[in-house]
Amino acid sequence: MKSIFRHLTTCLFVAAGCITTAFAQNPIIQTNYTADPAPLVYNGKVYLYTSHDEDNSTWFVMNNWKLYTTEDMVNWTDHGQVAGYKTFDWSNGDAWAIQVVQRNGKFYLYAPVKSKDKHRSAIGVAVSDSPYGPFYDPLGKPLVSVSNGDIDPTVYIDDDGQAYLYWGNPDCYYAKLNDDMISVKGEPVPVPMTEASFGKRDGVANRPTLYEEGPWLYKRNSLYYLIWAGGPLPEHIGYSTSKSPLGPWKNQGTLMATEGRSFTNHPGIADYKGKTYFFYHNGSLPGGSGFNRSVCVQEAAFNKDGTFKPMKMEPGITKSLKPLNPYEKVEAETIAWSENVKASQNAEVGVFVTAKKNGAYTEVKSVDFGKDGASSFYARVGSTHNGDVSMEVHADGIDGQLLGTVKVPLTGGNDRWAVVSTAAQKITGVHDIYFVFKGKAETDILFFDYWRFAK
Repeated sequence: MKSIFRHLTTCLFVAAGCITTAFAQNPIIQTNYTADPAPLVYNGKVYLYTSHDEDNSTWFVMNNWKLYTTEDMVNWTDHGQVAGYKTFDWSNGDAWAIQVVQRNGKFYLYAPVKSKDKHRSAIGVAVSDSPYGPFYDPLGKPLVSVSNGDIDPTVYIDDDGQAYLYWGNPDCYYAKLNDDMISVKGEPVPVPMTEASFGKRDGVANRPTLYEEGPWLYKRNSLYYLIWAGGPLPEHIGYSTSKSPLGPWKNQGTLMATEGRSFTNHPGIADYKGKTYFFYHNGSLPGGSGFNRSVCVQEAAFNKDGTFKPMKMEPGITKSLKPLNPYEKVEAETIAWSENVKASQNAEVGVFVTAKKNGAYTEVKSVDFGKDGASSFYARVGSTHNGDVSMEVHADGIDGQLLGTVKVPLTGGNDRWAVVSTAAQKITGVHDIYFVFKGKAETDILFFDYWRFAK
């Protein structure tokens, strides 16, 4: 009976995946398992930092943090690993949920990692001159270390310039940060765990409220929001509001109910181009679970009094905020949707994608070919297979209009590449473009680094 149920569940998920592929984008990253979304808006772009669940994990096996960017909210570019627990010499593991903020041209990454000497998590801070890294540890020690639950830091810089740091599981703490962003003012302060602030939980002495972990501090108009993952497991997303960044907090109930094949969730929120986007994670990819999670995003809405309109996990963002230019080099790891494709990086080309199976594909949405269209197509590719390896370029579906086919040569590995080209069938206007990968090998059909069309 259990095997029948598993088979039925798989079939339903595959069917649901087909619907998602056609109409929406969640989860927004399909080429790796990602969790704990932390968006940052900077210079007209969304920078999304995530933790990274290693494949086939049965625990929180997380060694580094990844960065994805977008300007249109549908096509996300993978910039690979920007930091990891090894960024901190005093750490020996557990690259869990982070947040990155920008101040005065520098970028500050707040991270919970396992301390070698304390054998538990502590909050560290790393600094970079660029949102892409590299990040370095200016302290050589934790920024804060007060309890066995020093995880999930969130930082908000208020309009007056004061920065606030919140973190913790099962208790929540806050501290004011100094202007240097790498030191705290005074001692960390425990947030009162009251029913009025976080709701009531029954039967767990050290967890009297619904608050579990994953705080995210946010401000809209003059109202402060503390959004958090709530228990008992599996988690939901709750939130509290206050007229002050230090509380007292008023529980506002459930923002997102429990769902999504993961027993954890983690909020992140950002205002971008006049809209508010809510980020979270679930286990909706094939092989997904509470230890193999995937980041999602959807638009948030508010009531007149400033409270959130409750939301369910939705298919995601369906309309691009701006078209993509195919006449500039586009990284292959810029993807709206993909199946059977993995992202990796190396010293030769940085981040690239690997087609794992025959028929694997990536999709890029809202590509604008203009009035005249393209005459040719170029791509940098590679393969370890001899013959019968190709990449087809289709418009508006994996079986849509064929714009061109390139043969992928045997280059010998993902450290050796060739630029190939083909004449392109004429197409004008805005279209979704699909790159479909073909080959007879059982796995690792080809490697794909970048593409562009020429007029």
